[in-house]
Amino acid sequence: MSHNTTEVLVGGVVLAAAIGFAVFAGQATGLSRGGEDYQLNASFRSIEGVGVGTDVRLAGVKIGTVTNVVLNPQTFRADTGFSVLQGIDIPDDSAVVVSSEGLLGGNFVEIMPGGSPFSFEPGDEIEDTQGAVSLITLLLKFVSGSGEES
Repeated sequence: MSHNTTEVLVGGVVLAAAIGFAVFAGQATGLSRGGEDYQLNASFRSIEGVGVGTDVRLAGVKIGTVTNVVLNPQTFRADTGFSVLQGIDIPDDSAVVVSSEGLLGGNFVEIMPGGSPFSFEPGDEIEDTQGAVSLITLLLKFVSGSGEES
């Protein structure tokens, strides 16, 4: 009888841990925030290292996620959609930049706020964008000495 009770208790602990992981995963990916965000769009020359689910940050704080990335065949730019938490009003003269967490870190989308008293509406497109800077290209320029005037 004691083996049966132990098995039930261990099973309950495993089930509780699985539910805890599922709740954590839902919160981490933003699935639990149904309807609490709005969509903005931007078009980038290069969005290297950014995909669906990448963080969108303002002042280093996560305020949303990238929801879609598609290539525009007319402009050859990466049209990107991202969600922003409701209640965070982004000034309509803000810029969007693909930033890196460091030398070995991943990329994220950073919003650089402007000073306009007017804000973007849901579905608006942010025109002022700066794509990803390739670390390999920068290193090659440094090593080869190109761009250096003597």
